[in-house]
Amino acid sequence: MALSQRERTRPRPVNPLELIEQVVQANDWPFDRTSEREIAAEVAGKWCDYRLFFAWRDDVHALHFTCAFDVRVPPERHRDVHALLAMVNEKLWLGHFDLWSEENLPMFRHSIPLRGTTGLSIEQLEDLVDIAIGECERFYPAFQYVVWAGKTPGEALTASILHTVGEA
Repeated sequence: MALSQRERTRPRPVNPLELIEQVVQANDWPFDRTSEREIAAEVAGKWCDYRLFFAWRDDVHALHFTCAFDVRVPPERHRDVHALLAMVNEKLWLGHFDLWSEENLPMFRHSIPLRGTTGLSIEQLEDLVDIAIGECERFYPAFQYVVWAGKTPGEALTASILHTVGEA
């Protein structure tokens, strides 16, 4: 939908992967620039290493981002994991969790449309990665409880979001 002539004449956003590669290198994260449109990196978290994947789609002027963690979901646990995904996604403001069917891995996903902007800012990139890793750290135990401890999605979510108060 075109809103105005002014909107149609704005410059096209620049491929943000150059900025992403600079940030990845500055943080000394292992990475692989698989093409001009994709970059993958790895970040250590509290529970596991997270695999970050950035893909630029010039035709829609959007950056697609995923953050996967290594909790292989056996096929017999898919139903419970999908129920957990629905419960977890209700608690998110940005992005969503999904199950990568090819690899059977849970992942956080989010896309940022950049049409009409000058491109991705460093602050947007930092927020994107911080939010993704924060949400993965927050819900990692819930996935573990469902996949390996045999808990129901409700039990797993309740147990994973308990916040301790004080010190023992």
